[in-house]
Amino acid sequence: MNVVGQLAPLAFGLAAIGSGIGVGIVIGKTIESVARQPELQGRLQGLMFLGIALVEALAFIAIAVAFIPFPKP
Repeated sequence: MNVVGQLAPLAFGLAAIGSGIGVGIVIGKTIESVARQPELQGRLQGLMFLGIALVEALAFIAIAVAFIPFPKP
């Protein structure tokens, strides 16, 4: 039985859901911060894009892990 092949779609789904939640939190907190201190919008926007890139990188790593072949016993 190929367990890795059956778990790959689950890994894709969890990676997509996790990155969606992470990006939503990052953007929400940035909007909240800009509402509190509008003069910092430029700096906060740059940090937001950095945070989004890191969250998406974790999603790509999670997807890549699903393709790692495991040795057969």
